[in-house]
Amino acid sequence: MPTQPAARDSSAVQLGTALARVEQDSAADQTALDSLHERSPDSLSPPRTNVAVRGEDVRQEAENLFGADANATFDIDVTNYVGNRRVLEYLEFFQLDARDRFEIWLSRLGRYEGMIRERLRTRGLPEDLVYLTLIESGLSNTAVSRARAVGMWQFMSTTGRGYGLQIDPWVDERRDPFKATDAAVNHLQDLVQRLGSVYLAAAAYNAGAGRIEREIRRLPGVPDSVDDQTFFEIAGRRHLRRETRDYVPKLIAAALIAKQPSRYGFTDIQRLPPLVFDEVSVPDATGLDVLARLADTSVAALLELNPQFVRGITPPGRGVVVRVPRGKGAAVAERYADLPVTERITFVDHYVTYGQTLSTIAQRYKVTVTMLQAANPRLRAHALRVGQRVIVPMSGRVVP
Repeated sequence: MPTQPAARDSSAVQLGTALARVEQDSAADQTALDSLHERSPDSLSPPRTNVAVRGEDVRQEAENLFGADANATFDIDVTNYVGNRRVLEYLEFFQLDARDRFEIWLSRLGRYEGMIRERLRTRGLPEDLVYLTLIESGLSNTAVSRARAVGMWQFMSTTGRGYGLQIDPWVDERRDPFKATDAAVNHLQDLVQRLGSVYLAAAAYNAGAGRIEREIRRLPGVPDSVDDQTFFEIAGRRHLRRETRDYVPKLIAAALIAKQPSRYGFTDIQRLPPLVFDEVSVPDATGLDVLARLADTSVAALLELNPQFVRGITPPGRGVVVRVPRGKGAAVAERYADLPVTERITFVDHYVTYGQTLSTIAQRYKVTVTMLQAANPRLRAHALRVGQRVIVPMSGRVVP
């Protein structure tokens, strides 16, 4: 039976509300990430040490932190650098300045950690590289940096496409946690093979392999071999950007807390459960709000499963696979087959042009200003920007 116009309007409003919440959450993540990248340990308190702590001191400190089995706790070299000045500063940052967001990021780990570890393990990489996602994006699939890197793994478009990710106005697979993780793991494997060290590879993930190789060549004597300590040697020479010099210390600090959060005062972290889902083939443009209704789930839940659809709609003219909650796949496929083509879309995107107001937009699409405001809860009616996206509920009408 055809869907009533009121239901379609409500569906579009739910989509607009869910997208607004995602945008707001991403903005909060980005504020914390910007602070993380801009923080300068060099200007803070005097360091305990300028180099890695070694010998009995580090063994005792590691045992105090992690217990007697400290050496088995990590598969990246954490204990040799636990007393590094920058590591200590970022431990403090995560515990104090960024505490609220870091708690959220630790909670998000539950969604993806198992999946990421499995892929790292398959490629023969240290599983604790999963914690790169904490310092890259806070495990936000919708994160966008000032440099326009996108997604949980913060791929630039050129690198993302180079590792097989689709990026166009409808689909951005940098935002797909599963496909982006596959690409990131392949990229990390290439970097480890090229540079010969996990920490050098991590730095190259941030700055590029060529830049790290140049810094290695600038070391006195040009070493015959490299290891993780080589990163700290080139970081100490200050030719790299501060963000890259501090990248590995951030990783170590994030790993220290994520492995044993209660030791750092994060005593009430509720890990989100892993994402589980069925997959459904969708042949043409369809709103995620429509698919959510067919799956008897919320628009927010479907957006979380499918963040790669940047406009809340599958692309026109081509088939894609959409994730739906586990156990709902067969029902969605059956209901979709019975859905009239005219009901696959409940909204259209309008992009503001010069001189337009909500009233003129509403008049064009034969809807009310109230409907536009409901579908765009973060929209400021008196501060429309040219090029700004406005979600317009269709109400079953033909859109001019």
